[in-house]
Amino acid sequence: MNRILKILLLVLLVAFIAIQFFPTQRNESDIVARTDFLIVNKSPKDISTILRESCYDCHSNNTDYPWYNKIQPVAWFLEDHVKHGKGELNFNTWDELSDRRKKSKLKSITNQVKDDEMPLYSYTLIHRDAILSDSDKNTIENYMNSLMDILE
Repeated sequence: MNRILKILLLVLLVAFIAIQFFPTQRNESDIVARTDFLIVNKSPKDISTILRESCYDCHSNNTDYPWYNKIQPVAWFLEDHVKHGKGELNFNTWDELSDRRKKSKLKSITNQVKDDEMPLYSYTLIHRDAILSDSDKNTIENYMNSLMDILE
């Protein structure tokens, strides 16, 4: 039994080392698009700060990666989160959306923030500054509602 355990541990170690050679695609860009949500809406500083701290890592074209992003399988996990996050909403391409789609996204943002669905719990475990206070949630809700009113 002891020998089987040693072989199993050796196989796991070799597999762990081997997967380190499979890189991920990084979500990084130095360009701030003119279609960005914060630019298009001339968002106030408090909104900009909240969204950049709590949303932009997964919902923009530029993720601020932590040191552990270079370790597999964590890098795959992060890449998948960013890919899905941008698939749902990419703040950098905001102005490319129709008004109808923008309104839908604004409602979705408001509801998910209000229901504590965003930011993801798994994200806030490590990024403690991304946790939204009740005040932050109210600020986001009021701002998103004011943008919806403009679109009507």
